[in-house]
Amino acid sequence: MKQIVKRILKILFVAVIVKPIILIILGLNIKDRQKLPLKGPAIIAANHNSHLDTMVMFSLYPLSKVHKLRPVAAADYFLCNPFIAWFSLNVIGIIPLSRSGSIKKDLFKECHEALDNEDILLIFPEGTRGEPEKTSKLKKGLYYLCKDRTDTKIIPVMTHGLGRALPRGEALFVPFTCDIVIGDELPAFNNSKELLALLSKNYSQLLKSCLTYQENR
Repeated sequence: MKQIVKRILKILFVAVIVKPIILIILGLNIKDRQKLPLKGPAIIAANHNSHLDTMVMFSLYPLSKVHKLRPVAAADYFLCNPFIAWFSLNVIGIIPLSRSGSIKKDLFKECHEALDNEDILLIFPEGTRGEPEKTSKLKKGLYYLCKDRTDTKIIPVMTHGLGRALPRGEALFVPFTCDIVIGDELPAFNNSKELLALLSKNYSQLLKSCLTYQENR
């Protein structure tokens, strides 16, 4: 029953608030939307410049599937007070993750449970929001999560322009046209260095398809 209530709350939030705001305020150039996974186990690995990143990804999914998208988010930020914690866990449906830096045995327990449930994880390999339209150093957490999961596909996604539409530390939207480019599933990898190199290469290639990036060069 609790899961049904969470699902309804999430659908209502995306339908009534997220989709209208994204459609009204932002102009989105979406490329290769059909490559988004509609069923897990899968991981969307996106760059991170703004809190809008998560909301935009929700807006790309049909309401019948949006409950399957589970953002992996920093526990110290999203569980910082009771209201934010309740909203993050019950409406957005985050999977809270510690940013202490230690790789504990059960650190990714809830992530694995979600993947086993055929959910789609939304992960930002940079670990935190970077400067607008700049990709920060990629971290190894994604590798430790999926190194033993040959059943889980990883889809790279490049966003451009969202860092200007809602920069870090700002609370008001600024209307901008933004790009969302979805890449192909990453091939197999043998270690963290290889995975991060694949991801970095894909980000660079996807960025070239961003119209806002080409316009500002």
